[in-house]
Amino acid sequence: MKIIGRSVLVDFSEVGLGELKAKVDTGAYTSSIHCSWYKAQSDQTIECILLDPEHPSYTGKRIILPLLKDVSVKSSDGISEQRPMVQTSITLGEEKFDLYLTLTNRKDMRYPVLLGRRFLADRFLVDVTRKS
Repeated sequence: MKIIGRSVLVDFSEVGLGELKAKVDTGAYTSSIHCSWYKAQSDQTIECILLDPEHPSYTGKRIILPLLKDVSVKSSDGISEQRPMVQTSITLGEEKFDLYLTLTNRKDMRYPVLLGRRFLADRFLVDVTRKS
């Protein structure tokens, strides 16, 4: 397994965002990305705007992604919320991976993307002394 640090650069070119810094969080089950707006188009797709205008990678483009389901996610403060789960592909290092993400408001967080253990398991070892 590849060793990664507590944060990594992840390429979201498939959705037109390029590289974003992601927090690696083994305490979180699901991965998530900051979404400033979304609207379900059908039972199978969702239209969304990722990031905020203040973020350097913000495009303002409405992106249509496959909507897998709504999931209940418990935040670090113990409060559960319903979030849409989508699927996309990312590149981390030289490898491309499918990634399941929940759409949520991460505006006040340092990183717009969080990689949870569902994605990390059986792929990566996390060295918390390394940043990347």
